[in-house]
Amino acid sequence: MLINYFSEFSLETGTDEAGRGCLAGPVTAAAVILSPPEASGLFEREGEKTDAIKFLLEQLNDSKQLSEKLRERLRPIIEQVAVSFSVTHLHPKEIDEINILNASMKAMQESILKLNPTPEFIIVDGNRALNAKLGLRNTFGKRFTKEEIELLKSIPNQSIIKGDSKYLSIAAASVLAKTYRDDYMNAIHEEFPMYNWKQNKGYPTKEHREAIRKYGVTKYHRMTFRLLPDPILDFRF
Repeated sequence: MLINYFSEFSLETGTDEAGRGCLAGPVTAAAVILSPPEASGLFEREGEKTDAIKFLLEQLNDSKQLSEKLRERLRPIIEQVAVSFSVTHLHPKEIDEINILNASMKAMQESILKLNPTPEFIIVDGNRALNAKLGLRNTFGKRFTKEEIELLKSIPNQSIIKGDSKYLSIAAASVLAKTYRDDYMNAIHEEFPMYNWKQNKGYPTKEHREAIRKYGVTKYHRMTFRLLPDPILDFRF
């Protein structure tokens, strides 16, 4: 069973991202505040855990360790029991402009800003502090106000390597990020079915790269990524 809280704050949020290594589509982040721990146990309701919450506690893990079917079962439970949750997509133009590492961090920062109530502590999967980069002068996407930057700076945070396999809130965020991103890729698959994004979700599979070689690139591809081992022709949909 995963650990409930890292800090002693009641409003602690976990955050994580999905899609960082993809050739197409957004990088997607989520942030989740779960119920504060009770002396009698996590998520207790009138002395008994509901079957859904029991299932969540038993099955929740890093989304990469879960089947697609299990992630889809867990998502509505997470959304139901969360104090607050949010999801953010950062699209290829912004990824290409500020690079994927900064985009991943910015997507998590944007998700934090959407939470209500505002968290008192943040735990983030990985090895970089959440406020490692703030106020990037990006052309595409959201630009943070001074107030938003100061708010993010004011919330203590802790990066945790493999945090999505250690803490419930980060694992919950990883499930939301993954499922919402998969939904997005399934939708744009209908626009460009030849890339089979419904199956590969934009990752650099052999099939995906062969489709790029054959059909070129789309508005959903990340042009700063090495889409093919050799140079590609500059044509796109």
